[in-house]
Amino acid sequence: MSPSTDPIPDVCPELGVAVPVAAIDRELRKLWEQDDARTNASLMNLVVYSEKPGALIENSEIIRSLTRDHACRAILVGIDRTEPTPSLRAWITAHCHLADGRKSVCCEQIAFHLTGRVTGRFRNTVFAHLNSDLPLVFWWQGELSDILTESLVRVIDRFIIDSSAWANPATSFAMIEEVSGSNPDLIIQDHAWTRSWQFRVGIAGLFDDPVALHALPHIQEVEIIHHPDHRNTALQVLAWLAVQAGWKIVSNKGSIKLESSAGSEITVALHANPTSPPLSAVTIRAGATQVQVTQKTGASHVERTLDAGAYHATSLSPIDPTTSAELVAVQLARGGRNSLYQKILPVFRAMLEA
Repeated sequence: MSPSTDPIPDVCPELGVAVPVAAIDRELRKLWEQDDARTNASLMNLVVYSEKPGALIENSEIIRSLTRDHACRAILVGIDRTEPTPSLRAWITAHCHLADGRKSVCCEQIAFHLTGRVTGRFRNTVFAHLNSDLPLVFWWQGELSDILTESLVRVIDRFIIDSSAWANPATSFAMIEEVSGSNPDLIIQDHAWTRSWQFRVGIAGLFDDPVALHALPHIQEVEIIHHPDHRNTALQVLAWLAVQAGWKIVSNKGSIKLESSAGSEITVALHANPTSPPLSAVTIRAGATQVQVTQKTGASHVERTLDAGAYHATSLSPIDPTTSAELVAVQLARGGRNSLYQKILPVFRAMLEA
């Protein structure tokens, strides 16, 4: 077994004060007693889980930023699965921001670093330090593992993932389906889906135009250009188009072919471009009518265009966020049931088999 790849010193200012796990609650009370000007604010439990070396410190910086707008009790979990010897260390801190220029509004953060066999210890450790009156938002970073169990998913209200980071997304989604059977109210939020927001809004807005709406039943081709790492985002946009327009998959053996509600074939072309942002173009063609949403590399805006012979319409919108911190902030701000994602998920998963 290789030595630990995630050595975190006990004195780690980025994570706060090292404390015995059994003394966490007592030490948190002391933290608040030190300054009467502090107000403890929390609207949710936010657990951030990662098996990536160094993720605890990175995620502490992300939480510092997130808590400016999203009050929470943050629980950061880092696991080193290369170290066989069981260990559990903990740190506490508070992220504080001025309110009205006077009083500090602060959010608690507890960080855990575990090694060795951790399945039961992880679950018990996290559960013991949740604020039981608040919903649980669980942000899983990276590939899924056997840490994701039915007993864990049962208590999660909102599950944040990035399916673009998975080597085999079809298998990972099947795993989520299996362990979430006892939690039908689980809300899944996928960074891959959030990255396409402005593209979807742009396409929907263009089809509000009577010219584009008239061409909708006659669509013949959909072309999507995406970054190689973000094929899932492209497929989710395609699944969204299929669901919203009433198209069905007629073949997914080696390629994706769609059929309109009128029975006509719709060809699909997905192109990977290593210099592209996650999405750089979605083009929909129906005879002489073309609807297109594009984002050039390095651009600060998304361009929406509708061309139909002599008729031309164009508009701009902001680009979608790209960093994990920005994506989570957007997801927390929007909230909701994310019902549209749940609606397109079966079609998207079918497309993953292509």
